[in-house]
Amino acid sequence: MRKQLSAALALIGVMTAAPAATVPAEAQTRSAHDFTFTSIGGEPMPLSQYAGKVLLVVNTASLCGFTPQYQGLQALWQDYRDRGLVVIGAPSNDFGGQEPKSEGEIKDFCQGAFGVNFPLTEKIHVKGSEAHPFYQWAREVGGEKLAPRWNFHKYLISADGKLVGAFSTRTKPQAKEVTDAIEEQLASAKIN
Repeated sequence: MRKQLSAALALIGVMTAAPAATVPAEAQTRSAHDFTFTSIGGEPMPLSQYAGKVLLVVNTASLCGFTPQYQGLQALWQDYRDRGLVVIGAPSNDFGGQEPKSEGEIKDFCQGAFGVNFPLTEKIHVKGSEAHPFYQWAREVGGEKLAPRWNFHKYLISADGKLVGAFSTRTKPQAKEVTDAIEEQLASAKIN
Protein backbone atom coordinates (compact mmCIF):
# COMPACT_ATOMS: atom_id res chain seq x y z
CA MET A 1 0.00 0.00 0.00
CA ARG A 2 2.80 2.38 0.91
CA LYS A 3 4.55 1.71 -2.45
CA GLN A 4 1.32 2.40 -4.34
CA LEU A 5 0.80 5.65 -2.45
CA SER A 6 4.40 6.70 -3.12
CA ALA A 7 4.04 5.90 -6.81
CA ALA A 8 0.76 7.83 -7.03
CA LEU A 9 2.27 10.86 -5.30
CA ALA A 10 5.31 10.75 -7.58
CA LEU A 11 3.05 10.67 -10.64
CA ILE A 12 1.01 13.61 -9.35
CA GLY A 13 4.24 15.52 -8.77
CA VAL A 14 5.39 14.88 -12.32
CA MET A 15 2.03 15.88 -13.78
CA THR A 16 1.72 19.13 -11.85
CA ALA A 17 5.31 20.30 -11.50
CA ALA A 18 6.63 19.80 -15.05
CA PRO A 19 9.41 22.36 -14.85
CA ALA A 20 10.96 23.98 -17.85
CA ALA A 21 12.77 21.53 -20.04
CA THR A 22 15.19 21.83 -22.88
CA VAL A 23 15.50 19.78 -26.03
CA PRO A 24 18.81 19.10 -27.78
CA ALA A 25 18.65 20.80 -31.18
CA GLU A 26 20.77 18.11 -32.83
CA ALA A 27 18.03 15.53 -32.19
CA GLN A 28 15.68 17.31 -34.58
CA THR A 29 15.47 16.71 -38.31
CA ARG A 30 12.45 18.90 -39.03
CA SER A 31 11.86 22.45 -38.00
CA ALA A 32 8.89 24.39 -36.66
CA HIS A 33 9.21 26.40 -39.86
CA ASP A 34 7.88 23.35 -41.74
CA PHE A 35 4.40 23.89 -40.27
CA THR A 36 1.53 26.21 -41.06
CA PHE A 37 -1.29 27.29 -38.80
CA THR A 38 -4.42 29.08 -39.92
CA SER A 39 -4.82 32.48 -38.27
CA ILE A 40 -7.87 33.25 -36.19
CA GLY A 41 -8.99 35.36 -39.16
CA GLY A 42 -8.79 32.38 -41.52
CA GLU A 43 -5.54 33.25 -43.34
CA PRO A 44 -2.59 30.86 -43.75
CA MET A 45 0.03 31.45 -41.06
CA PRO A 46 3.20 29.61 -42.11
CA LEU A 47 5.75 29.55 -39.32
CA SER A 48 8.41 29.95 -42.01
CA GLN A 49 7.42 33.63 -42.13
CA TYR A 50 8.99 33.89 -38.67
CA ALA A 51 12.37 32.38 -39.64
CA GLY A 52 15.05 34.33 -37.80
CA LYS A 53 12.68 35.13 -34.93
CA VAL A 54 12.20 33.34 -31.61
CA LEU A 55 8.71 31.89 -31.09
CA LEU A 56 6.71 31.22 -27.95
CA VAL A 57 3.76 29.02 -28.96
CA VAL A 58 1.09 28.68 -26.28
CA ASN A 59 -2.13 26.65 -26.26
CA THR A 60 -4.78 28.94 -24.78
CA ALA A 61 -8.36 28.87 -23.49
CA SER A 62 -10.81 31.60 -22.50
CA LEU A 63 -12.56 29.87 -19.59
CA CYS A 64 -9.54 28.49 -17.73
CA GLY A 65 -8.19 29.41 -14.31
CA PHE A 66 -4.95 30.27 -16.14
CA THR A 67 -6.65 32.58 -18.68
CA PRO A 68 -5.15 35.65 -16.94
CA GLN A 69 -1.82 34.48 -18.42
CA TYR A 70 -2.97 36.25 -21.59
CA GLN A 71 -1.94 39.45 -19.81
CA GLY A 72 1.59 38.14 -19.25
CA LEU A 73 1.82 36.85 -22.82
CA GLN A 74 0.80 40.27 -24.13
CA ALA A 75 3.42 41.90 -21.89
CA LEU A 76 6.11 39.54 -23.24
CA TRP A 77 5.01 40.38 -26.78
CA GLN A 78 5.23 44.10 -26.07
CA ASP A 79 8.58 43.84 -24.28
CA TYR A 80 10.35 41.57 -26.77
CA ARG A 81 8.73 41.83 -30.20
CA ASP A 82 11.07 44.58 -31.37
CA ARG A 83 13.99 42.31 -30.42
CA GLY A 84 12.66 39.34 -32.39
CA LEU A 85 10.16 37.42 -30.23
CA VAL A 86 6.81 36.36 -31.66
CA VAL A 87 4.16 35.10 -29.24
CA ILE A 88 1.56 32.85 -30.87
CA GLY A 89 -1.63 31.88 -29.08
CA ALA A 90 -3.24 28.62 -30.21
CA PRO A 91 -6.78 28.37 -28.78
CA SER A 92 -7.80 24.82 -27.94
CA ASN A 93 -10.81 23.16 -26.35
CA ASP A 94 -8.84 19.98 -25.55
CA PHE A 95 -8.54 20.45 -21.79
CA GLY A 96 -11.73 20.66 -19.78
CA GLY A 97 -13.78 22.08 -22.66
CA GLN A 98 -12.51 25.51 -21.61
CA GLU A 99 -12.47 27.04 -25.10
CA PRO A 100 -15.99 26.50 -26.45
CA LYS A 101 -16.13 29.89 -28.20
CA SER A 102 -15.97 30.53 -31.93
CA GLU A 103 -12.89 32.14 -33.46
CA GLY A 104 -14.62 35.53 -33.62
CA GLU A 105 -15.66 35.31 -29.98
CA ILE A 106 -12.16 34.24 -28.95
CA LYS A 107 -10.56 37.15 -30.81
CA ASP A 108 -13.02 39.66 -29.34
CA PHE A 109 -12.53 38.26 -25.84
CA CYS A 110 -8.72 38.35 -26.06
CA GLN A 111 -8.65 41.88 -27.43
CA GLY A 112 -11.34 43.20 -25.10
CA ALA A 113 -10.28 41.57 -21.85
CA PHE A 114 -6.49 41.57 -22.26
CA GLY A 115 -5.63 43.87 -25.18
CA VAL A 116 -4.10 40.93 -27.04
CA ASN A 117 -2.62 41.86 -30.41
CA PHE A 118 -0.10 39.04 -30.83
CA PRO A 119 -0.95 36.43 -33.49
CA LEU A 120 -3.68 33.91 -32.69
CA THR A 121 -4.40 30.74 -34.61
CA GLU A 122 -7.78 29.26 -35.33
CA LYS A 123 -9.02 26.87 -32.65
CA ILE A 124 -7.00 23.65 -32.90
CA HIS A 125 -6.35 20.34 -31.17
CA VAL A 126 -3.05 20.09 -29.31
CA LYS A 127 -3.26 16.47 -28.17
CA GLY A 128 -4.35 13.11 -29.50
CA SER A 129 -4.62 11.83 -33.04
CA GLU A 130 -6.25 15.07 -34.23
CA ALA A 131 -3.50 17.31 -32.86
CA HIS A 132 -2.24 20.00 -35.21
CA PRO A 133 0.92 18.82 -37.04
CA PHE A 134 3.05 21.36 -35.11
CA TYR A 135 1.93 19.81 -31.83
CA GLN A 136 2.47 16.29 -33.16
CA TRP A 137 6.02 17.29 -34.13
CA ALA A 138 6.70 18.95 -30.77
CA ARG A 139 5.50 15.82 -28.94
CA GLU A 140 7.65 13.63 -31.19
CA VAL A 141 10.74 15.77 -30.64
CA GLY A 142 10.24 16.57 -26.96
CA GLY A 143 8.50 13.40 -25.85
CA GLU A 144 5.62 13.02 -23.45
CA LYS A 145 7.48 14.95 -20.76
CA LEU A 146 7.25 18.13 -22.82
CA ALA A 147 3.71 17.60 -24.14
CA PRO A 148 0.88 19.89 -23.01
CA ARG A 149 -0.97 18.59 -19.98
CA TRP A 150 -3.31 21.57 -19.72
CA ASN A 151 -4.02 25.00 -21.20
CA PHE A 152 -1.25 27.62 -21.36
CA HIS A 153 1.60 25.18 -21.96
CA LYS A 154 4.43 27.08 -23.64
CA TYR A 155 6.85 25.88 -26.33
CA LEU A 156 9.97 27.94 -27.03
CA ILE A 157 11.25 27.75 -30.60
CA SER A 158 14.69 29.04 -31.65
CA ALA A 159 15.24 31.44 -34.53
CA ASP A 160 16.19 28.48 -36.73
CA GLY A 161 12.96 26.63 -35.89
CA LYS A 162 14.20 24.13 -33.31
CA LEU A 163 12.21 23.22 -30.20
CA VAL A 164 14.52 24.42 -27.44
CA GLY A 165 12.28 24.49 -24.39
CA ALA A 166 8.89 24.00 -22.83
CA PHE A 167 7.22 25.55 -19.81
CA SER A 168 4.31 24.08 -17.89
CA THR A 169 0.92 25.66 -17.43
CA ARG A 170 1.81 26.83 -13.94
CA THR A 171 4.88 28.71 -15.18
CA LYS A 172 3.80 32.30 -15.70
CA PRO A 173 4.80 33.94 -18.98
CA GLN A 174 6.97 36.53 -17.24
CA ALA A 175 8.65 34.07 -14.87
CA LYS A 176 12.42 34.47 -14.70
CA GLU A 177 13.02 31.04 -16.23
CA VAL A 178 10.90 32.04 -19.25
CA THR A 179 12.44 35.47 -19.75
CA ASP A 180 15.96 34.09 -19.24
CA ALA A 181 15.34 31.42 -21.91
CA ILE A 182 13.88 34.03 -24.28
CA GLU A 183 16.87 36.34 -23.68
CA GLU A 184 19.27 33.46 -24.37
CA GLN A 185 17.53 32.61 -27.64
CA LEU A 186 17.37 36.24 -28.74
CA ALA A 187 21.10 36.63 -28.04
CA SER A 188 21.84 33.42 -29.94
CA ALA A 189 19.72 34.61 -32.88
CA LYS A 190 21.84 37.78 -33.16
CA ILE A 191 25.06 35.75 -33.25
CA ASN A 192 23.86 33.46 -36.05
